[in-house]
Amino acid sequence: MNDYRWVLRGRCYKLGHDVPHPDGVIPARYITAREMDPAVLVPHLFEQTDPGFSQRSRPGDIIVTGRNFGMGPKGNGYVAMQALGLGLVCESMSVQAYRAAISTGLRVLNHCENITAYCQTGDELEVDFLNGAFINHTQGVARAVPPVPHALRELLACGGNEGWLERWWLARQQQARDSATAA
Repeated sequence: MNDYRWVLRGRCYKLGHDVPHPDGVIPARYITAREMDPAVLVPHLFEQTDPGFSQRSRPGDIIVTGRNFGMGPKGNGYVAMQALGLGLVCESMSVQAYRAAISTGLRVLNHCENITAYCQTGDELEVDFLNGAFINHTQGVARAVPPVPHALRELLACGGNEGWLERWWLARQQQARDSATAA
C-alpha cells in the first residue's frame, strides 16, 4: 500500500450536474454489451459529454463533477478512468456508482459539497485522496474534502476488487505452504 499514489496532480475536467453513466460517461452500447476491456472502453470515455477527452487526458488528470454523477447502469466507464490513471471528485454520486468506482480501483472522493465552484476545466489541480485535500494551483484555492474512508483504503491500494482478491489468494496459498513446511 506504500507505493500507491494517493496524491494526483493534473488538469481539471469539470463536468456539470446529472451526468448519466450511459451516454454521459460511456456510450450505452458498451454497457449493454457488458464490455469491460479498457483498451476498448478508453477511446469512448466521455465521447458524448466531452468529445476528444481520451486523446487529451493524461495520467493524474482529475474529473470534477456536480451532483448525481454516473446515474444508471455502471462500471464500464470507471474501468476506463482507472486505466487512464485519472481521479474523480464529485459533489455527489449514488451508492451504486461509488461502489462501482471503488471496485475498479479508481481514486474517487464523494460528498465534496460545491466542489465545482472551486475550479474550471484546464485548471491545475492537486488532490490528496488519503488526507482529503483539494488544491487548485491555477486559482490559488485550497479546501478540505472528505478523504477516502479508512475501510476502503486497502481495497483501492490493491487496484480494486480483482487486485485485493489476488493478494488475498496469494497470502492464503503462502499460509498453506508455510503450514505444510512446518508439519
